Amino acid sequence: MTLQTMTPAPETGTPIANSLTAGRLPSSAPWVILGTAVAVAAAVFGVVAIGSGSGFDWGGALLVGALLYIPAIWLFSRLVEGARRATDRLVTALVTGAFLLAMIPLVSLTITVVTFGLARFDADFFSMSMRNVTGEGGGALHAIVGTLLMTGTAALISIPIGLMTSIYLVEYGRGKLARGVTFLVDVMTGIPSIVAGLFAYSLFAIFWGPGTRTGIAGAVALSLLMIPVVVRSSEEMLRLVPNELREAAYALGVPKWLTIVKVVLPTSIAGITTGIMLSIARVIGETAPLLIAAGFTASMNYNLFEGRMQSLPVFVYTQYANQGNPAEAFLDRAWAAALTLILIVMALNLIARLVARLFAPKLGR
Repeated sequence: MTLQTMTPAPETGTPIANSLTAGRLPSSAPWVILGTAVAVAAAVFGVVAIGSGSGFDWGGALLVGALLYIPAIWLFSRLVEGARRATDRLVTALVTGAFLLAMIPLVSLTITVVTFGLARFDADFFSMSMRNVTGEGGGALHAIVGTLLMTGTAALISIPIGLMTSIYLVEYGRGKLARGVTFLVDVMTGIPSIVAGLFAYSLFAIFWGPGTRTGIAGAVALSLLMIPVVVRSSEEMLRLVPNELREAAYALGVPKWLTIVKVVLPTSIAGITTGIMLSIARVIGETAPLLIAAGFTASMNYNLFEGRMQSLPVFVYTQYANQGNPAEAFLDRAWAAALTLILIVMALNLIARLVARLFAPKLGR
């Protein structure tokens, strides 16, 4: 006769079996299995490292340990908990592993950019241009200003066009015209960015002659990439507005245009703003269209309609591709510009979250 470990239930006071006898793994079991799998993989890699005389591969040991964990947790769960629970743990392990695998390059990229970018993250970098600088020193002020000017102008072009197009598709669009607009937006969403740059360059070359590169041409190229993103995000947010709100306004005699302005847009403004901010973050790092349409320069240029204009992505490219003497100075400036661009994108995402929270409809009574 075997004895089972019995513990009183907290609510009824009746004894229940422990987790194993009740057909459930303990809460610490996944961690124990994972640690064991990693330890086994580390032991194998340690033996291989000693035999070959090479260094120990921590990354490979962790990866193999994670791969061993997936069938191990399924096997133990199948033996103790049954087939359904084992399948659930298997899918959970696969999804978690896919998430961690996707995070590895992101974390690695962030650490690398921060590590190398801090070398030139100083006051001179944000207060000087590259005019008359051939070696060490200089900065990216002209690139930062050019990025802000061209991206801001592209936003001024794209936001009204994209928002009004989405309003037409949701509130007014019917028939062949609406289907045609939707098809064109889908096509624009998938065009390569360099095609947008070629279009902007060709458009301005018609009026100002071949070889003309200006900041406004770069802004137009970016706007071509922004418009479909703004249309799609705004369209989805407008469709989420309940029809009951529109019908209530119509019942009170409010015209349709005023209903859109006073009811539909305020209700969806948080999601629309978030989509706009994300579209800006999407195009601010484009290099190919700006390299073709706006070109690059080492001097400050505040005029969008005259002369070439530098941008941060193009600055990173030119510093890396055209290394001088010493090469470390050019690489340090490239890494610092990349870090600056990441911080700008991060700031835009934080602003989008803040705006979405501030303008979100209040559901409380």
